[in-house]
Amino acid sequence: MLFTLETTRKAKELQIRRCKEMARRRIIPSSNSKLTDGDILSIQGIKTHITESDMFKFIHTADVHLDSPLRGLSRYEGAPVDRIREATRRALEGLVQTAIDESVAFVVIAGDLFDGDWRDYNTGLFFSAQMSRLRERKIRAFIIAGNHDAGGTISRYLRMPDNVHRFPTGRPGTVVMEEIGAALHGRGFPQPDVTENIAKGYPEPKAGYYNIGLLHTSCDGREGHERYAPCRVGDLVVKNYDYWALGHVHKREILNEAPYILFPGNIQGRHIRETGPKGCTLVRVEEGGATRIEHRDLDVIRWIHLTIDAGGLESPEAVIRAVRDELEKGKDRIGSRMMAVRIDINGACPAHNALSRFREKWINQIRADATDLGQGEIWVEKIGIHTTGPLEMERLATDDSPVGHLLRFIERIESNPENLRRLSGDLELLNSKLPAKFRNEENAVDLENSEWLEKILPDVKEMLVTRLMKIEDSQ
Repeated sequence: MLFTLETTRKAKELQIRRCKEMARRRIIPSSNSKLTDGDILSIQGIKTHITESDMFKFIHTADVHLDSPLRGLSRYEGAPVDRIREATRRALEGLVQTAIDESVAFVVIAGDLFDGDWRDYNTGLFFSAQMSRLRERKIRAFIIAGNHDAGGTISRYLRMPDNVHRFPTGRPGTVVMEEIGAALHGRGFPQPDVTENIAKGYPEPKAGYYNIGLLHTSCDGREGHERYAPCRVGDLVVKNYDYWALGHVHKREILNEAPYILFPGNIQGRHIRETGPKGCTLVRVEEGGATRIEHRDLDVIRWIHLTIDAGGLESPEAVIRAVRDELEKGKDRIGSRMMAVRIDINGACPAHNALSRFREKWINQIRADATDLGQGEIWVEKIGIHTTGPLEMERLATDDSPVGHLLRFIERIESNPENLRRLSGDLELLNSKLPAKFRNEENAVDLENSEWLEKILPDVKEMLVTRLMKIEDSQ
């Protein structure tokens, strides 16, 4: 009952505030608008009504990583380097256009707008131009700094258009938008490695307003992401905000629905570890403060990891046809976007020997087929052929030999996720001693990530078995 009364009170306060603003701006509703009892208010001589469309919308985005350098692309033959490097700009342009098309009140950017210090002023000039487009439509932008663009990280500086607000880094700040009844609370990172729970210091919600919290955080912890500004979902729920706009995790994830607490993911995948649709979250605040959310795709290049099961296929040509079919399906799914794809071919098959003997030929045949299918809109980043001869592994696994013992050990790891988690824990120390370049590059080694270990186990198995068998054969 208390919840219902509070919701009703907040709805009425939002209605009155909205009506006053419409009266101030001399906005008169269209004559064909349908009114319901109690919707008509007379303020300063103007009759105003409240409908769902009169409430506000905003866009929640994070982790733009504008002009991310995308190191290592030069290693790949035929890589569309310029298009991939421009992708974050094109995605940001799409975000701004979406904000304009949807007539949102504001955009929130929950950290890591920039990937680090600007290489030159062009990054700032481009972002400023996009914010000017928003200002022309009276759309504001609210930004917090994340670990990549923390306070002091950006050495160059440009004054941004006056519709852009950056929250402070030393303490939480609050901005109130009286005209729509919204209060936004946020705090940026003063330095990259924020390890305390800064959410606990956020202010109490502003009574009668729709309260939004901006926070760059790992929250309960996410594999593959540093534990920055760690907190629990419960820490955010008890703040009694209406919406939590999180950033830092590049995969879209809804942590809670009442209130909504979510990561929108980044707007553009930058490498093969960031596959699938990328974009922003469009938030609609309805009469009474009810919230509806909708994901909007913004990526201009879609990263896809295709795994082809070649099990039982008789010839390399049959394998190539299977790859081509999957490429065609993938391109159909993503529409006009460019597709950046990694292909792994697995399975025990009669085609194995021919694939292995003429590996370079078949890899380049796949690349040629991709070019033919995509007309320049499919780029094959990497191809892995991991096939085995029919029943070869099964037979070897029964041998009372070093190879047999190794295969049975790996199979025990593969068959039980708990074994994989234990293995990743055992490798934690080794992972920490790896040079930074191996842990931070695009195809980074991540020995503490059980999902990453699971993906590489077939390759590890094939490599170890091949080497052991060569040793046995030479003795």
